[in-house]
Amino acid sequence: MVAKQVKVFGAIDNETRCVHYHSETDRIAIKCYCCKEYYPCLHCHQEQTKKQFQPWPEEQRNAYAVLCGACKTELTINEYLTAGNQCPNCRKNFNPNCALHYPLYFKQRKEEMNE
Repeated sequence: MVAKQVKVFGAIDNETRCVHYHSETDRIAIKCYCCKEYYPCLHCHQEQTKKQFQPWPEEQRNAYAVLCGACKTELTINEYLTAGNQCPNCRKNFNPNCALHYPLYFKQRKEEMNE
C-alpha cells in the first residue's frame, strides 16, 4: 500500500465518486492498463478518452492500480481483490457491487471464472 497524490480524471468529489457511481461506498478509482491514468470507472475513461478501457493482465496483479478515495492509498490489484469490501489502510467501506465489474477491470484467471 502506498499513499500518494494522484490525479483522478472524471471524479466529481474528493473521494473519487463520479456521475456514474456516486453512492457513499463508491470511493475507489482504477488505473487503466493502456494509459496508466486513474478514472473512477470505465465509463468515465471512455467518455474522456474516447477509447475502450483496457483491463489489467492477470500476470500483473502486483501492480498498483487501485486508489482508495478516502485515504488516497494505492493498492495493488491483489491487495484490492483480497481486501473484501473495505480499504485495508483506512477501513472505509468499498461498494460490494464493484465485484460484479472485476472482469471489466482485471482479466480473470481460469479458476476465478469457475467460481
